[in-house]
Amino acid sequence: MLALLDKAKVVIEEKYQPDAFNIGINDGAAAGQTVPHLHLHLIPRYEGDVPDARGGVRWVIPEKADYWTKR
Repeated sequence: MLALLDKAKVVIEEKYQPDAFNIGINDGAAAGQTVPHLHLHLIPRYEGDVPDARGGVRWVIPEKADYWTKR
């Protein structure tokens, strides 16, 4: 998975020129995992894409973050 991650980063860097990446795994319900399986999140990030990037990816796109519960 890590070798594929490196390859995916190269493709994204060439096509979209991000400033950085968030890379993560949600392991367990308390970490946000909703389906019991393993996958990696590779999220390209851009300077200024959110007002304060500290804390990583949780709720980085607020209108898409709560996809699990009905409102």
